[in-house]
Amino acid sequence: MTDPQPQSSGKAPPPGCGAKLATLTAALLGWMFDGFEMGLFPLTGKPALQELLGESSATTSDQWFGVIMAVFLVGAASGGVLFGWLGDKIGRVRAMSLSIVTYALFTGLCGFATEAWHIAGLRFFASLGMGGEWSLGVALVNEIWPGKSRAFIAGLIGSAANVGFLLVAVLSMELARVIDQIQSVLLQIGLNAESADSLLRNSAWRFLMITGAVPALLIFFIRLFVPESGRWKEEHAAGKTSNWSNSDLLAVLLGCISAIMIVVVWSPIASQLQLPGTAAIILTVLGLIVALTGFMHPVRKYLRRSVTSGTITRQTARQITVRMLFGASLAGIALLGTWGAVQWAPKWSAELPLQNPTQAIFGRRLAAYPREMTQISMAIGAIISTILAAVAAGRFGRRITYAALCVGSLASTWYFYGLHDSFGSGFLIAAFLAGGVTSSFYGFFPLYFPELFPTAVRATGQGFAFNFGRILAAIGGLQTTTLINYFGNDFPRAGMTMAGIYVLGILVVWLGPETKETGLPE
Repeated sequence: MTDPQPQSSGKAPPPGCGAKLATLTAALLGWMFDGFEMGLFPLTGKPALQELLGESSATTSDQWFGVIMAVFLVGAASGGVLFGWLGDKIGRVRAMSLSIVTYALFTGLCGFATEAWHIAGLRFFASLGMGGEWSLGVALVNEIWPGKSRAFIAGLIGSAANVGFLLVAVLSMELARVIDQIQSVLLQIGLNAESADSLLRNSAWRFLMITGAVPALLIFFIRLFVPESGRWKEEHAAGKTSNWSNSDLLAVLLGCISAIMIVVVWSPIASQLQLPGTAAIILTVLGLIVALTGFMHPVRKYLRRSVTSGTITRQTARQITVRMLFGASLAGIALLGTWGAVQWAPKWSAELPLQNPTQAIFGRRLAAYPREMTQISMAIGAIISTILAAVAAGRFGRRITYAALCVGSLASTWYFYGLHDSFGSGFLIAAFLAGGVTSSFYGFFPLYFPELFPTAVRATGQGFAFNFGRILAAIGGLQTTTLINYFGNDFPRAGMTMAGIYVLGILVVWLGPETKETGLPE
């Protein structure tokens, strides 16, 4: 006589410990390489633009620097919606594999750019994958790991990206020490001397960009060991994922084009056309409206079909829409503070005079790398603060934590830019504080945003919230160059002005729900 077989409950079995660890490992590696890619241009942008722009670099370098960062943010926003939609439609794991391949390959191609606009275009396509990987990885990990672990896991998500941010700076410094050996290896594998020299001159920015293709190897691990989300499988089996339509992505394409046009309006191309300031503002407002409508279109259409089929109620549909806009506001405030002010810090550090105590404390070799040392200090602060922010949100609540992070970000940014005019130990301590506090949001968002949306729209909803925030940050960040010019090339005053956006965050967060005790909605 055999034992009776248990009846299926219709629920996917919970993943084992090995599968959960594999999922977390893959996601953390994906986010680490995200951070590596994000840290590449702030570090390599100055030597790259000097080489690509030639004699005109003195007058247009700051403009192109801002434009390329803005294009990156627009691409990440588009990718968050595109790959988030794909993850809700075909599954988290398959979509995440595609997103990683996208950002790895296009980052590597940046090393072969011959014009400034080439980097802008390639970083746009690279950031499509990067924005998608964030949305998918956050959804997958939150759906597989238990509730009690989620605050700490959210902190690890933010820390992993900043480990990548740190690694790119360390690699840049170490390249100077071993550059002769690298050149010898390149010659031995058949590369001619001219090509090897092209890859390694001007702080080896081309070589660093090419190393950004390495994460493509991660997909082999993901496809072999990472299980699909059980929650998504349940939604798929119930037919709830069938309400996504391919044609809805045409609106996302229109929204993306509109956002890119806003970047063009504030780029050196528009300045050559002598576009009036009033026209630029009108086109920016219209473009933002079209972009918002386009990026929201897939979710709105999905919700409409779901209401018609009886899958969800009209009240739930309205709640999801409102929460998407709320999340985008929170993300836009935090991202604007980071990309409009703090991400310019490595570039600014290289323009400052050297403070003598730096050589005494760090040595002449380290003092010779202001960009790298600034980025390392910021990254170390961010690695610590992202974990602390997520744990604090888990203990004290989401809204009070976000408000406190805004206060800390405003204070640390003003301290950094307002009280330092030379590169030294005090500068690096301030960079540690400002980089840490302003990056702490990236441990907070992976905890809070998944709690705003049900499983069926989680990847798309949080993808929109975080990544449309990047559109807002891109538009605002384009004004950094305008502020620099307005203040007579005084970047610290421009950075401090940009940091004022955190005041808005202190107020906006109270308009949203407190989800400390609710966990993930089904």
